[in-house]
Amino acid sequence: MKKHDPIDPVTPFQSAEYSSFLTDIKKRIQSAQIRAVLSVNHELVSLYWHIGSEILVRQEKLGWGAKVIDSVSEDLIRAFPDVKGFSQRNLKYMRAFAEAYRDEAIVQGVLAQISWYHHITLLDKVKEPAQREWYIRKTVENGWSRNVLVHQIESGLFHREGKAITNFSQNLPAPQSDLVQQMMKDPYVFDFLSLGEDAHERDLENGLIKNLRDFLIELGVGFSFVGSQYHLDVGDQDFYIDLLFYHLRLRCFVVIDLKIGEFKPEYAGKMNFYLSAVDDLLRHRSDKPSIGIILCKSRNHAVAEYALRDLKKPLGVSTYQLMTALPDNLKGSLPTVKELEAELARGEEES
Repeated sequence: MKKHDPIDPVTPFQSAEYSSFLTDIKKRIQSAQIRAVLSVNHELVSLYWHIGSEILVRQEKLGWGAKVIDSVSEDLIRAFPDVKGFSQRNLKYMRAFAEAYRDEAIVQGVLAQISWYHHITLLDKVKEPAQREWYIRKTVENGWSRNVLVHQIESGLFHREGKAITNFSQNLPAPQSDLVQQMMKDPYVFDFLSLGEDAHERDLENGLIKNLRDFLIELGVGFSFVGSQYHLDVGDQDFYIDLLFYHLRLRCFVVIDLKIGEFKPEYAGKMNFYLSAVDDLLRHRSDKPSIGIILCKSRNHAVAEYALRDLKKPLGVSTYQLMTALPDNLKGSLPTVKELEAELARGEEES
């Protein structure tokens, strides 16, 4: 009897194993469609993980090649013509998703709390597993949209959060001190704002107020704007706070002092004064102690630490970054978008 040739590991689509595999996926899709009314996102993420996992297992154990994704895509689209999401591209994301998260329990837990589009973004933009998990938890905690998640990833929030110089551990009880420390960033990225070299602090303040929505996103969830140049009457003298917020989660006022240049030790004394006044004049008896944030263009780490060390009010020092402006001498010398597109089109015609 003639011995049959082994099935080509790259094209196993006529095998019984493939038929059984496809039947199982179709049943799972039909079952998920029924349950989707109750929990759309959870079922979708779970379904996509299972499809990706089944593909991954067969590629690893049976030697199925990459072309199996093309075949599965065609068969699922034919079987479910009214259901979107079975494109070759999306199936490749399903496989990558299953490869990134091998434990089904994790998928059924925190991963199912964010949308599939969030997961696609994370797979594309964050390669380190620990960072990806961090962004997932932050997305769940803060309710970030996909666009906000993209912004936070591209601005490097993972590396910025909790990095400000503060005296919170000395002046706030645990765990509040840890929560407040994580609220702070260094640097704050104001990529929505561009200022000239001759700008003043009032220009920075006005720019932040004009772009208040973007400013609040960068500050983080929980900040509620109270006012700018907020007036305080102390000893029959007038004082004005650059920016005053109330943090709804921390239940305290947050005073922000803006500086256009490098941090100086005397800024800490001025902020200490503001916090004492706010605690006395504005703070409700149920509020937590007010917090101060000094935002400077730059700062010397050692100088900032010494300036905060013996102060009794909780405050921190952070830096900020503005939109990178193109130098005037280069403006007009670089090609426009249309010119770049035309050049690319010419290159494709020649190739």
